Order: sequence, then C-alpha cells, then structure tokens
Amino acid sequence: MSDNLKTIRELADELGVSKQRIQQIIAKLSPSKTPNKDGNRYVLNARDVKNIKESMGFENDQSPTSESTNRLVDYDVYLDVINSIKEKDEQIKSLLDVQKQTQNLLDQQQRLALQDKKLLEEYKAEIKDLKSLAMPIREDEKDVSPQSETEPAEAQAKPKKWWQFKKRGQKND
Repeated sequence: MSDNLKTIRELADELGVSKQRIQQIIAKLSPSKTPNKDGNRYVLNARDVKNIKESMGFENDQSPTSESTNRLVDYDVYLDVINSIKEKDEQIKSLLDVQKQTQNLLDQQQRLALQDKKLLEEYKAEIKDLKSLAMPIREDEKDVSPQSETEPAEAQAKPKKWWQFKKRGQKND
C-alpha cells in the first residue's frame, strides 16, 4: 500500500493495541468520520488515522508509546470491559427471570395434568356406574330361558313359515 494508506493491522501495531480495539473505535465513529472500505477491508488514509487517534486520546504531537496515551487506551479498554460486564449481568438476570417463569409454567402444567388425571378417573367411575344402571338384569329374561327349555322339542325344532300363519288365519274365518 502507499505511504498514506494503512490497514487496521498496521495502525494497531503502530499504536500498540489490538485490531479489535481499532475496529471498536471505528464502530463508535460518526458516519462522517468512518473510513472507506476496499472490499471487506478498511483503507485508512491520514484523516482516518487522525480521527481514530483522536477518539483514542492520542494527540498528533505525542508519540504513540507515551505513558499518558497508554493509560488513556487502557482506561478506554477498562470502560469497555466494565460496560460489557454490565450488559452480561443484565442478560443473566433476564435469563434467570425467564428460567423462573419456565419453572412456574412447568409446575402449573404438572398440577393441571394431575387434576386432569383425577377428573378422568372420576369420570370413568361415573360412566361405569351409569352403565350398570342403564343395563340392569331383568327378571323376566331369567324366567324366559327356563321356560324355553321346558317347551316341547317339536316347537323348538320346527321353524314357522309365513304361509303357515296365513293358512291358520283363513281357517278361522
């Protein structure tokens, strides 16, 4: 690349920070100060380098390895870490709330399942009782079966045909 253009890696090496830190700074820049991309890579010109250095607390006259500059960079990194930890804590709290809600729903589901099981058993018992009431053993059916055994064998053996009934009816006239 030309002397005026730098990559993120080159700037990170020059400033003594990681590429990720440079990318974080670029993400925080206003859209008017955001560097241009060449494909998937940022191409940093002198103005972009100046903007990045200013947002990191570097001054143009100081050397990048000065004690005060490193402290500012370390403080920015420290603040970023603190903010990410706070964000993670909030996420953990929300996940714990979701877990509690899920546990409550599971407990409710189990209680409802037990209630359904008890109701089902009660309904089965009621249905069994109703079936026994609806189909009583009739006394006349018990009496009919012994009488059929005492009837003559001829009456049981000969089935009656329809024309036999007609002949009887005509004889009585």
